[in-house]
Amino acid sequence: MIFIPKQVVTALTMLSEAGFESYIVGGCVRDQLLNRTPNDYDITTNALPEQTQEIFREFKCINVGAQHGTVAVIIDKMQIEITTYRIDGEYNDNRHPDSVTFSSKIQDDLSRRDFTVNAMACSKDGDIVDCFNGKSDLENRIIRCVGEPDKRFGEDALRIMRAVRFASQLDFEIEPETEKYLFSLKDTLKHISAERLRVELDKLLCGKAVFRVLLKYHEIIEVFIPEISRIIDFDRQGMHSHSLWENTAGSVEKAPINPVIRLTMLIHDISEPECFSTDKKQEDNFENHQLLGAQTAERILKRLKYDNKTIKSVTTLIKYHHIKLKTRQDIKKLLSKTGPEMFRLLMDVQKIDMLSENSGDSSYTNDISWAEKTAEDILNKHECLSIKELEINGNQLMNEGYTGAAIGKLLNSMLEEVLEDRLENSYDSLIEYAEKSKNH
Repeated sequence: MIFIPKQVVTALTMLSEAGFESYIVGGCVRDQLLNRTPNDYDITTNALPEQTQEIFREFKCINVGAQHGTVAVIIDKMQIEITTYRIDGEYNDNRHPDSVTFSSKIQDDLSRRDFTVNAMACSKDGDIVDCFNGKSDLENRIIRCVGEPDKRFGEDALRIMRAVRFASQLDFEIEPETEKYLFSLKDTLKHISAERLRVELDKLLCGKAVFRVLLKYHEIIEVFIPEISRIIDFDRQGMHSHSLWENTAGSVEKAPINPVIRLTMLIHDISEPECFSTDKKQEDNFENHQLLGAQTAERILKRLKYDNKTIKSVTTLIKYHHIKLKTRQDIKKLLSKTGPEMFRLLMDVQKIDMLSENSGDSSYTNDISWAEKTAEDILNKHECLSIKELEINGNQLMNEGYTGAAIGKLLNSMLEEVLEDRLENSYDSLIEYAEKSKNH
């Protein structure tokens, strides 16, 4: 039984009472049949846009694309997109139709959709229109293009990435003919905006079948992240039981379902091949790969138009993902650099990385558990981790005769000494340190 929210039922009823056909369509039908909660509900109808606007004249209507047949209607704070049945014209930019022709047949509208599982419609009474055996493909866990795959992908190249994303999210297999054109037309993804690719990548990485999908469809991701090509077949010369890419895919799968951590695990070892040396002892074979990796990651994420917060988080996690924390002072210094939230994420990254590298041997996580407990103890005791937490400030140092840049330099020096536990964070100790520094 498909559940339809009351706001959507209201819209379907109003269209029906005005003499028009109407159905919920696409992802909301697919998700209901999979017992998943839809993110939103779209309606398709044979009412023309101006007729839709007239029917819902008492409601707020937003013209989100009337030239393509879409009107958004807000009912009880819920925005519902209502689109006229249509037939798409030519796609000359590999993304959008140059024109659309409105149709009176639901079959025409379903035939232009990407995959069979997304090409089903459902009436308010629960009757399903399924012209392309989408329900059967759902039951058999298959992603299959509607009609000819080369035509579907040729119309909109983003569908290539969507197919791979759905395979990961739903743990479905991609049907062979669809898969064939997925690979042969993959380079058309270069016509797609970075923002669109980024959204699909994040969803793919958070899918339950991400390990299998990354191993099988890495060539698709290489189109817009070519830097991963060098780690796909990289031979670590027997140092580890898995290839570098297999280890990468495994670490993504083991990560919490958090886009920042999963994105970090995808590219955390991106610079290992560049830094590999057989002249080093085994634990140093990839010396400084984390620093170079952070720089490479920043270039990749900027190219994909990630927001500044995500870029900073991922590059920080990559920069410190191999850091060795041996003393309480080490932990205080890292907390000072990263802050508590990022430190906790970093511990997650280190655990995932160690478990992936060492076949799940939990003994490798003992040091990390100690570091986590020590960090929480430091935070619970409100130990000084930043300049603003010092028991002295710039104004007080001005009263002692310090001026300009000398104040900042002294405060940084004080913080370093406090983090190393060589100086007590009390006004008396800090002012004494200041006086000694002045004399030197």
